[in-house]
Amino acid sequence: MSRFILGAFSVFISAALFAQVNRIDTVRGDAPELARFGGYDIGVRALQLVDPGRIDVINTPRGGDNVIYDRPLNVEIWYPANLNGQVPGGTYQAITRNPEITAILSGRAVRDAEPNPADGPYPLVIISHGHPGNRFLMSHSAESLASKGYVVASIDHTDSTYESEQNFFSTLYNRPLDQRFVLAGLAEMEGSDPVFGDMINADNTGIIGYSMGGYGLVNNLGGAYSTDMIGSFMAPPNELLAEHTENNPDYRDNLDSRIKAGVAVGPWGMNNGLWRVEDLAGITVSTLYIAGSADGVSGYENGTRAIFEAAVNSDRHLLTFKNAGHNAGAPIPLPVEVLNSEGQIGVSHYTDPVWDNVRMNNIMDHFVTAYFDYHLKSEDLMLTYFDLIPDGADGVYSVRDGQQSEDHTYWRGFSSGGAVGLMMEHLAPGE
Repeated sequence: MSRFILGAFSVFISAALFAQVNRIDTVRGDAPELARFGGYDIGVRALQLVDPGRIDVINTPRGGDNVIYDRPLNVEIWYPANLNGQVPGGTYQAITRNPEITAILSGRAVRDAEPNPADGPYPLVIISHGHPGNRFLMSHSAESLASKGYVVASIDHTDSTYESEQNFFSTLYNRPLDQRFVLAGLAEMEGSDPVFGDMINADNTGIIGYSMGGYGLVNNLGGAYSTDMIGSFMAPPNELLAEHTENNPDYRDNLDSRIKAGVAVGPWGMNNGLWRVEDLAGITVSTLYIAGSADGVSGYENGTRAIFEAAVNSDRHLLTFKNAGHNAGAPIPLPVEVLNSEGQIGVSHYTDPVWDNVRMNNIMDHFVTAYFDYHLKSEDLMLTYFDLIPDGADGVYSVRDGQQSEDHTYWRGFSSGGAVGLMMEHLAPGE
């Protein structure tokens, strides 16, 4: 079966309709500097990748033969574009946390716009959603990065989307494989695909993983799952999880060295025993961790922070939204269709009791831009956006006539008061 099937998996509707509804591209006036959109116009296309010969976890019986199937993955790809006089903008139809409701999201990308290879090939960023979720859940980051010279591929993880949600076993087994397969599939397009052949530099790839996307990402960065979990009650059948542990002698050989940096947002698993401290020492890829200190899903002290501290052989940063929960930074703002629905099923999937979603999106996109610009584009200046007083509330904002005074110690790129409630920590390899 062909691995690549171009198709219209998203319906793109005129930007004139539903104007100003469910904007995914809002940048608040108090947003940090790098949250602003870049200089490229944006295109977006739909793609289906098919992985032949994957184990079908849902239909594999415990103790029986593994069932094999061709696993389809719908992918949305954002990229720098030539609009040729077209007006920027359009809308997406996105199924929501309540699968009976489809939201209309408005953004800046133009469906099927002509790619702009002038400054390419561009680094590749892969986005991997939580369970359940879909490829539009972090579309704010996708559009932001594409406007700054990246090709961004966001995955619909089969069995793990709002409309296709199946037994959790499938997500536990497939998530690392899906991320690597999409990377390999897009890399195959380099130099040959009529649309993206001149656009993608897969040798410089970053991955953003949220929740279960972070679970898969940490494994792909070198954090093998605990061998204690192979036969646990939550594990997939037939000890399939062993493929992603050190029990598999090919585990490290299967990792993809083209992944140069990761952004793990509230990665799930540490608080449920998926890693031991010694397992996380296998991570060597630079990683930005993002979390809310009140994350009740993935945990904070026993979750994201514990991963950050245990990944001792990697250079890593931890951005903490104080008092935020599991939704810190990643999900798009609450769709009005969900807000206005009877029973408001799914509202909590997009919101935080303390923080404004758009503000969190802006802060996340600011740091994701700086992180990938440094690690994937070798822009050394971007590292200065992480050279910060750890607690944003401790910074002194002292600017007169547009010039910083000697006592100015505030977070770079933030307006006065904008860093309150945030923490940024750094640990080098060996620490």
